[in-house]
Amino acid sequence: MILIGAGGHAKVILDILIQNNLKVDEILDANPPVSELFGVPVSLDDGQQASEESEAVIAVGNNRVRKKIAESRLLQYVAAVHPSSMVSCYARVGAGTVVMANAVINPEASIGKHCIINTGAVIEHDCVLEDYVHVSPNAAVAGNVTIGEGSHIGIGAVVIQGITIGKWVTVGAGAVIIRDVPDGVTVVGNPGRVV
Repeated sequence: MILIGAGGHAKVILDILIQNNLKVDEILDANPPVSELFGVPVSLDDGQQASEESEAVIAVGNNRVRKKIAESRLLQYVAAVHPSSMVSCYARVGAGTVVMANAVINPEASIGKHCIINTGAVIEHDCVLEDYVHVSPNAAVAGNVTIGEGSHIGIGAVVIQGITIGKWVTVGAGAVIIRDVPDGVTVVGNPGRVV
């Protein structure tokens, strides 16, 4: 198993994998900030080290960069789910997605590939999160919400039930989303407004 990325996000994902008794053999980074993390060596990532059979998790928080890496590297991406999280057996979690400590994903939620469900985030029933979505710590997404590809829900934000958030949207920290949000905008405040 390899991690791609060696920053702060990688520390959290590496901890999740270790707590699941999974051995990470190497961490690859295009600009390694350290030579090792928790005893795992960090190597310069020139795109050549990993074979297509390698299991991997992309440990990069930036949604666009994570997408670029996933589309350029044919690897066996696996989900990393913290043992303290609560993921319904009736939910779907896509390849490469990471679910942090104390996160909750309820029944019939569908989480796409390479998403981040961060510490203490709540994804309620019947939600659909497309690929590369990041739901930040302590954000709450009520039932029947759809969040488009690459969108980022900020720390402590709240999305009421039945809302559709477009693709590549940024929802600011603490925002309260009570109306649908179009693609590509930034929304802040309570109630949320486009800025």
